Amino acid sequence: MHEQYPTPPGPVSLPSLEEVSAAARVVSIPMRVKFRGVLVREALLIEGPAGWGEFCPFLEYDDAESAPWLASAIEAAWHGFPAAHRTSVPVNATVPAVGPAPVKSVLARFGEVGAVKVKVAERGQTLADDVERVAEVRRLLPHAGIKVDANGGWDVREALVALEALGRFDLQYVEQPVPDIAGLREVRLELRRRGDRTLVAADESVRRQEDPLRVAREDAADLLVIKAAPLGGVRRALDIVRRAGLPVVVSSALDTSVGIGAGVALAAALPELPFACGLATVSRMADDVTDESLVPVDGALPVREVRVSEERLRLLAAPEDRVEWWSRRLERTYAVLAGS
Repeated sequence: MHEQYPTPPGPVSLPSLEEVSAAARVVSIPMRVKFRGVLVREALLIEGPAGWGEFCPFLEYDDAESAPWLASAIEAAWHGFPAAHRTSVPVNATVPAVGPAPVKSVLARFGEVGAVKVKVAERGQTLADDVERVAEVRRLLPHAGIKVDANGGWDVREALVALEALGRFDLQYVEQPVPDIAGLREVRLELRRRGDRTLVAADESVRRQEDPLRVAREDAADLLVIKAAPLGGVRRALDIVRRAGLPVVVSSALDTSVGIGAGVALAAALPELPFACGLATVSRMADDVTDESLVPVDGALPVREVRVSEERLRLLAAPEDRVEWWSRRLERTYAVLAGS
């Protein structure tokens, strides 16, 4: 019988910088479509005694914000993951901010799924665009759970107007409708006052906050969207979930199958998993570091080890100048992590 959560993490047990650096490989993987302005995704992979870890904070993140990502990679490579409660993890399809016409082909890439996350509040688009997109998803998948993700793109007034318009599609939840915690709470309370049952999920307000529990303390969300790497690894993320006391959805941060493996391990270790997770993202990349990518089958990802291919690492190796850039970043971030 598993304990509900593993023992909360103590101080980070770090291998030496020399060990980490010697085990590091940098890859550069083309994207199928631009995401967050990224056309090529770079990542530093680390092989340790427990397997492979992935260090891939976005390029604009400073060393302090990158430190939890390195802790997550070291956890995976040197310590492995906690025991799992399940052998597979349900995942949702993701529909980007496209017009209604491409929605069918986008959904087809995911195969059979029971849930879909739809991007809304895209800069330069209108609420009418969002309504058309969500309406097409609902038409094609009349019984699927639909969630919308605004990435903090609305203010409170815009969020309430948008959710009233989108409410007829029976949304499971809205993810990060506004950028700040006070705004999240205001939206949530107003929805309840109106009798609207749409749940409010916090994403950026958890993973990019110095205090990831603040959103729970202030009753600003009904559930949390969490990622393993920005929270410092699977065990620390599980401890945050335990203390928050809210349902969670696990999502990814544009990872190779190695990084997705950490997300799957996190989802598998949760005692309860009420919603499909946002981990079906490897297909956004044109290649991968393994010959057996973590992609969904019948709407779920298997809980298994990811075996990295030496041949794929060789073919995807980053140019020398980028390897040097990531090596310097690793050294700086390790110094931050070691001093924390």
